Amino acid sequence: MSQYTADTAQSQPDILPVSGFALTGRIEKYWSRRAVSYGEIRRHELACDKKSLWVAEILPHLPVGGPLRILDVGTGAGFFAIVLAQLGHSVCGVDMSQAMLDEGAALAQQAGYEVTFQRMDACCLEFESASFDAVISRNLTWTLPDAAAAYREWNRVLRPGGVLLNFDADYGSVSFVDLADQHVGINDDMMLECESIRRQLPLSAQSRPEWDMYALRSAGFSACWCDTDLSPRIYTHRDETYNPVPMFALRAVK
Repeated sequence: MSQYTADTAQSQPDILPVSGFALTGRIEKYWSRRAVSYGEIRRHELACDKKSLWVAEILPHLPVGGPLRILDVGTGAGFFAIVLAQLGHSVCGVDMSQAMLDEGAALAQQAGYEVTFQRMDACCLEFESASFDAVISRNLTWTLPDAAAAYREWNRVLRPGGVLLNFDADYGSVSFVDLADQHVGINDDMMLECESIRRQLPLSAQSRPEWDMYALRSAGFSACWCDTDLSPRIYTHRDETYNPVPMFALRAVK
């Protein structure tokens, strides 16, 4: 397992200034167009071995104690939110795409678990400070025009001792067009649009997860930890949920 902490990071890359807000509407439209097919993928994920594999990754890193109040940022079709609700936690899932939230609400209802879904900007959360025991996210940070601001905001809504878990990949370093034949359920038009957006995102110019480790410390987190060997444990075979880009896991404590 390849792991390192903030103290072992070799560099402190610059945090890019706020930029790219003009992309926000385009990004929202892209993910809204993918909502129905994305919901189908998450439905499959909830029904197959991926659910137990993700639970094994998440549970050891959550704060110790009774039922937690957890925020799932960029919840999409609600996979993490539903899984955590099944484990007995109180979960709120937020996303910028109402179409994605509708898919998440439908999946939660089908699964028989109560999850609160709200339309919200990941960089400007409408919650009071110190509201959550944990914040969790997957495949969101790379899409944000200002990921550093998001980390600061996620720190703000966490209670002292609260934990951030972020699962992402260095998507900025790859061409989605080159990976088109490895993605399930995305047509050529959508892939070209995703690639066009990727090239304009500020975080695509950074080396990750090294950038994240520095950004987390700058946002006020401590005990920052990274595992770059996540994908071999989750994506053991190619199916509807397969992700060809190697993912990493980030954990940080407020």
